[in-house]
Formats: sequence, structure tokens, C-alpha cells
Amino acid sequence: MPDTVQASPRPPRPNRVTPFGDLEATPARGTLMGNRGELHGPDGTIRRHHLGKAWICCTLAERNGRRVVFDTKGHYTPLFFLDEAVAFAAGHRPCAECRRADFLRFKRHFNRATGRPDDQFVPAREIDALLHRERLDGRIKRLYRATLAVLPDGSFFTTDSAPQTPLLLWQGRAYPWSHAGYGAPFTLPDRAEVTVLTPPTLVAVLRTGYAVTPRL
Repeated sequence: MPDTVQASPRPPRPNRVTPFGDLEATPARGTLMGNRGELHGPDGTIRRHHLGKAWICCTLAERNGRRVVFDTKGHYTPLFFLDEAVAFAAGHRPCAECRRADFLRFKRHFNRATGRPDDQFVPAREIDALLHRERLDGRIKRLYRATLAVLPDGSFFTTDSAPQTPLLLWQGRAYPWSHAGYGAPFTLPDRAEVTVLTPPTLVAVLRTGYAVTPRL
């Protein structure tokens, strides 16, 4: 009998999000999904960085029997995050549909962070417009400087000595990020000045007590 020809495994799609907001291809799996609109062509090639201002972070669980759709024109491009701290650093907020409870919790903390009453109604498009101004400078990620002591847990930053290495601040220690997970933590002085990746409003949301759970 002739040998069976097996198809080569498909290479990973470039739909894994870094704390810089970049999209990369990796076989590592994420714990959350999200989207920025339809970014790819029918062949799976990512053709744009984002489409629109609604950058969201979703659950991996299926809803109403619908499955995630890849490589189909007219559907959003699924993106994946190691955890919600990474999603925040990239500028994504909780989805108002599949993560409804988290979104409402996020809105309460957003209101506190922006000086509003907890129960004040703020349209999602207004939140998205604010975050969009903070996360991009044209097509480049908007960064800013801060002292480490003023950042809350869950923030991402880089140091001058390693500007391409995203670090998660968690319980007084810095954890180097990779698609596969976090490396061994180390400490930095509180007075250290760092470059912050997480947009200012999302840092303020974390500061008011919105809890993210890093995949440590």
C-alpha cells in the first residue's frame, strides 16, 4: 500500500498579543481571548494592527453554541493574551457581552478613576475613545515615565537597561513576561524611574482596586 501523506501542521497565526500591544505568532496558549475588529485576510494573514477603537478582552469559553471563527472574511480576528494584566497593558478592556460582570465591575472602577460616581452611566464608546488616545501615538504605542512606587499591582513597565523586556509589577516584585509565562521575579528600588506600558487610565483603574489575576 502507498505511504500515507500527512499534512504539515499549520504554523501559528500572528494573533498573540504582547504587553506592547504587538501581534506575534507563537504556539504558546493564552488564557483570555479578545479582538480589535477584523484584521486578517481569508488566508489568515494579519493585514492591519487594529480596526476601530473597541479593543476588548473576552473569555475563552464558548457562548450560545457559537465557536470562535478564524480566517473568514467579515468576522473579527481572535486575539489571545497570557492574562488580563497583559490585556490591560496592550490597552484592552473587558468585553461587555461575554464578561458582563467583569465589565460592570470595570466600569465602577473606571468611574472612580475618572472622578465620577460609581453608578454614573458612561457609554462604552466613550471609554474606548479615551483608551484609544492613551494607547497609541499614531501607529506607535504611547509610553510614559513614572516612578515605580506610584504604580499599582498589575501594571506593566520596562527599565532603561532592558527596554524590550516587559515587566509585571506584582506584590513588590518585577516578573519578566514571555508568551509562555513569567520568569523569576526580582526587586527594584521604589524610587526607580521606569517606562510604563499600561495606559494611564487603566493604571488608575488598577489603583482603585480592580483586581487582575496574573498567570504566575
